[in-house]
Amino acid sequence: MFIHIEPQSDTPIYAQVRNGIMEGIVRGELTPGDILPSVRSLAGDLGVNMHTVNKSYHELESKGVIKIVPKSGAVICSPSEEKIPQHRYNQISEELRPVLVESLVLGMSEKEITELVSSIILNVKGE
Repeated sequence: MFIHIEPQSDTPIYAQVRNGIMEGIVRGELTPGDILPSVRSLAGDLGVNMHTVNKSYHELESKGVIKIVPKSGAVICSPSEEKIPQHRYNQISEELRPVLVESLVLGMSEKEITELVSSIILNVKGE
């Protein structure tokens, strides 16, 4: 698993770790049932504090991405067969809204925004 940490980034390190794990899942580098490295091991590999990795793991668990199993570690969950829950859909919408509004205010067209989103998806998937 490859996670790149940028210490000078405005994005907190725990969020970079969380996002790196989710991108690994999207790219197929991590699959349901895979066990993530221990908090101590991943922290050592990345050169970050154990509490940082622990926070990342707990955020992923709260989002339903992983399940933390005592004495076994953090396991990648299978995506739900059901539609995304409405509360999570609403939460994602609220998180995207300010970015989309800023894009429109700066003069991007709906087409440019759609193309940018498509480009980001392809990039994340490694296509």
